[in-house]
Amino acid sequence: MRADRGLLDALLADGLFLVAITGLSLVLSGGFAVLQSMSGQLLPHDSHAIGMDAAALVRAGNRHLLGFMFHDRVAYGGTLMAIGFGYLWTAGFPLRARESWSWWALVVSGGVGFLAFLTYLGQGYLDTWHGVATLFLLPVFVAGVWRSRPAHLERPWARARWQSGGNRFEKWGRVVLSLTALGLMLAGATIAIFGMTTVFVPSDLRFIGLDPSMLRRISPMLIPVISHDRAGFGGGLCSIGIFLLFTALNAELNRSLVEIVALMGCAGFGCAIGVHFVVGYVEMLHLLPAFVGCALFLLAAVLLWLARGRRDVQRDREREIAYRL
Repeated sequence: MRADRGLLDALLADGLFLVAITGLSLVLSGGFAVLQSMSGQLLPHDSHAIGMDAAALVRAGNRHLLGFMFHDRVAYGGTLMAIGFGYLWTAGFPLRARESWSWWALVVSGGVGFLAFLTYLGQGYLDTWHGVATLFLLPVFVAGVWRSRPAHLERPWARARWQSGGNRFEKWGRVVLSLTALGLMLAGATIAIFGMTTVFVPSDLRFIGLDPSMLRRISPMLIPVISHDRAGFGGGLCSIGIFLLFTALNAELNRSLVEIVALMGCAGFGCAIGVHFVVGYVEMLHLLPAFVGCALFLLAAVLLWLARGRRDVQRDREREIAYRL
């Protein structure tokens, strides 16, 4: 390390700081979306697009309509927090160790996440705040990816850990986490497609109590505004699923892995499931896929935690035997 390096050179040299800034920005953005929804108010640009504030929207429609909009935004915020936590962990652990798989996970999941911004094209509503945030954050992400690339890039599956070593808890933990990741990718793609096209599923309209023609009469921009959060939520789920698949197949089993899996699950599933009970949208068939995904996520976290505990016990025994010898 050169003693005469400048501050900027020291911060940006390996790109880890920029990756961490990207992760932190996503966490803060997701947290803001959740807190703003809890306030019961629409964002100024959303109100401007619709032509009315939250109170007027309730009078024109009903309280379920506003609750539905908040439920989509909170779920979207949860995905932002989850992937943000994942990027912070990546910058602090596997990417710092120059593990190629973590760089690929960052590139692919981040690419999908940023491209998800374009889902607004489906219904034509451009969220200006989202657009400005993306405009500022994308160069930071790209610079971080470029500067953090390992000197020798390997194929992301070159050293997959789930096929080698480890006890049965670790193997099954990785399998269950991989299945959960694939499920998130499939669910995310489905939600994004629905968000850009029909927007609603039948249970949504039953909860709202209004059909699309009535929503259009309230405001021509109401459905496009709803579409934006729904499609963005789907894109966020895809990004999380991609990141977790790379992680499940390649990450070293250690304390930080167990912690980040638990933290991402709490942020993502906690927001996506919890908000349904807050707004009263509790149709069980609608929530069933989320409950199944959450159960698999918890199972994966428990299996990995048990695997780490068993590995530590085995390591202590080996050290004790070596000491006696």
